[in-house]
Amino acid sequence: MPEKFLYKQHYDLTTARAVQRAIAAGAAPVDSRTLADLSGRRHSGQTVRAHLVSICALLLLFVAALAGCGAETSPPAEKPAAQSEEAAVSPAAESAPSGEPAPAEPAKAAPQKPAAQPEDLNESAVKTLPARVTGVVDGDTVHVRLESGKDEKVRFIGVDTPESTREVEPYGKETAAHTKKRLEGKTVYLELDASERDKYGRLLAYVWLSPPEDGGEAEVRAKMFNAKLLLAGFAQVMTVPPNVKYADLFVQFQREARENGRGLWGAAPQEPEAKGAFVGSVRSNKYHYPDCRWAGRISPANEIWFNSAADARAQGYEPCGVCRPPG
Repeated sequence: MPEKFLYKQHYDLTTARAVQRAIAAGAAPVDSRTLADLSGRRHSGQTVRAHLVSICALLLLFVAALAGCGAETSPPAEKPAAQSEEAAVSPAAESAPSGEPAPAEPAKAAPQKPAAQPEDLNESAVKTLPARVTGVVDGDTVHVRLESGKDEKVRFIGVDTPESTREVEPYGKETAAHTKKRLEGKTVYLELDASERDKYGRLLAYVWLSPPEDGGEAEVRAKMFNAKLLLAGFAQVMTVPPNVKYADLFVQFQREARENGRGLWGAAPQEPEAKGAFVGSVRSNKYHYPDCRWAGRISPANEIWFNSAADARAQGYEPCGVCRPPG
């Protein structure tokens, strides 16, 4: 073999065999530079493959090491019954996808202050004005003096008693006497409603005989003078909005009195004494049938009676436009 085909010691066996196969095939002689270049390329390819093999081996070792570390550091699985405190506290964290942060729990609302209990309210849930009764007008109207020293004329809310002043209606005197006996000179407690005064300037009130506490039905029956007038048959219901706080109870009390024939509900109807066919007033120029509602408002001291319509007209009177007596 020619000297230029001698191989150096660092050529590997594969390169030598490749050269031998080339010579056997009739290839041209290869000089030492070409041989070195060929050998270098061959050696370079093998080096790359060796590096790749080494890198793969290192990667395999690294993966195996990670797997081993994970197996050593992972805690043993807990029994299903032993739930962690974190899972119990935040159900939202259990349902969050793996690898994503659990949604923040909504802030808890600050505890609200409990509603006021009855003991936190004023001593009495019904507001009243103490007053002293200084005089009685009739069954449903009195004069009082407030604690401030102011004098007021008070009309009872929700009731209407028979007249006993300018004219006298059945059971009117008895009612006025009852109110005077129960209230005159006494201290009462006035409860106002939505409207405090009527068109005459009178103070409108429920009159309590002693301070009320809750205003319930039992207390109204026992302590309120307006209610007592209805229950005893001394008055009838008269509801004038917006003062309707006890209107339903008043209707119930009146029904009880009527069904039991108490007071005016048991009194025999009194027919007016017939003094003529028609009646008028010395203060007006109208004449009426005796049962006309306007005739009922004429004071006995002002009455003037006529035997006929002609007699009334002869004295300058005209027929009433309500009851329409003959002209």
